[in-house]
Amino acid sequence: MQTVDLNVLGLKEGDRALDLGCGRGRHVHAMYFHARCHVVGIDLGFEDVKHTRDGFAACFGASDETPGKPGLFPAWTDADEINKHHYSLSVGNALSLPFADGTFDKIICSEVLEHIPDYRQAVSEIERVLKPGGTLAISVPRFWTEWVCWALSDDYHNEPGGHVRIFKEGELKGAVEAKGLKHFYRHWAHGLHSPYWWLKCAFGVKREDVPAVNAYKRFLEWDILERPWLTRTLEKVAAPLMGKSVVLYFTKGTA
Repeated sequence: MQTVDLNVLGLKEGDRALDLGCGRGRHVHAMYFHARCHVVGIDLGFEDVKHTRDGFAACFGASDETPGKPGLFPAWTDADEINKHHYSLSVGNALSLPFADGTFDKIICSEVLEHIPDYRQAVSEIERVLKPGGTLAISVPRFWTEWVCWALSDDYHNEPGGHVRIFKEGELKGAVEAKGLKHFYRHWAHGLHSPYWWLKCAFGVKREDVPAVNAYKRFLEWDILERPWLTRTLEKVAAPLMGKSVVLYFTKGTA
């Protein structure tokens, strides 16, 4: 489920790109296949980093968990082509990134900052490791759709490592621009996902036995896998109205 538009990010051949808070690797995998570049994924959770690694194994052949399962990209058999795409994975903390100043051409930080109490320090670290002229994409839950979840359920956010704030777009934009980056684009994502989370919160986020919630989940999984024109059209309409995420893009000056 990709949130950031890699074309807007400007990811291109030869770039060194960071996915900060890579989770299970959705953007790491997407960037790897989007361009001949070096993608770095970092996350605080070891199990998430391991899952991201296993995802690459599954793309090209059998993984540790699914021996003998064919790769998802069997056409990628040309060793020369494969050797032009690189990835690295690490466990690390967003408040103290283990990279030198100006390491990355592109950075994605998707659905991370709402989990971090001192998010401004994380933004400072992002600015530090982004090259002059580089591009940053940040996504967080959209204010009003997230507010509905908080209003319906305390369990939604009162979890270890859960959401500690609801961002107003202007607040986040201002915090990034205060570090000298320039905002240039915004869009919303996952409009079809907001009703699912409202249902989860209304019936109980820890419940797995609600038919309506489970049916909607199957619908979303089908949409992600099949991407039919009807749901893609519905998503284009729904995202600006009730997108679960807002995505902001910035550039770092060269001066």
